[in-house]
Amino acid sequence: MYFFLRNLSLLDICYTASSVPLVLDGFLAPQETISFSTCAVQMFLSFAMARTECVLLSMMAFDHYMATCNPLRYPAVMSKAAYVPMAAGSWAIGGAASLVHTSLAILLPLCGDNIINHFTCEILAVLKLACAGISINVISIGVTNVIFQGVPVLFISASYVFIIATILRIPSAERRKKAFSTCSAHLTVVIIFYGTLFFMYGKPKSKHPLGVDKEDLSDKLIPLFYGVVTPMLNPIIYSLRNKDVKAAVRKLCKSIKMTLERN
Repeated sequence: MYFFLRNLSLLDICYTASSVPLVLDGFLAPQETISFSTCAVQMFLSFAMARTECVLLSMMAFDHYMATCNPLRYPAVMSKAAYVPMAAGSWAIGGAASLVHTSLAILLPLCGDNIINHFTCEILAVLKLACAGISINVISIGVTNVIFQGVPVLFISASYVFIIATILRIPSAERRKKAFSTCSAHLTVVIIFYGTLFFMYGKPKSKHPLGVDKEDLSDKLIPLFYGVVTPMLNPIIYSLRNKDVKAAVRKLCKSIKMTLERN
């Protein structure tokens, strides 16, 4: 579990590092410009990190499934010979998918002033600048969404069905609570991450002219949420399982409450 958490932490660091510095630079610089090569690199990294996290979260669900449903077989199945290729495969698959989509996007001829209506070089925003057919790009992104969002969600859902069924059969209430707490952090991260992804790529487009501005704003904020807020929440969510962290949070809340009462 901690091996996968280290990979998730590294993934979140790469995810935010690929976009946040350039976003801040765009806010501070008088001229908000980005070179074509830098835009392509940013687009590749952000897409690769998102797809890698999709696969990695499903690998973590399998790890929880084995630990909960087959604890005696866990050391044999989840050995180093298994979990290292699982993590490496997640990075490789995400990178390969991103390389395909980035290559297809940068080959498109761009029209107009080349102004990206977004905080970052998000692939959907870049495709709107193309003055050629983007049907191949749209189809490839649709197929990728099914592979990296639909399949992992079904796999994670099936894993948790077996996990919950196994936990409910545990006779001890204390052991049930401990088992649920072990899986709750991962399940929370999955819901937040996939929820924003599905809303971004699966939400219906506005057909009314007055809804365009609202739609453009949501298209900007949602990628910023799962690219910045979600990686920031992940360590907090997992840290709350630690007794020392829980005690520190309670102490902080108590201190804030006492301060408010005095004021």
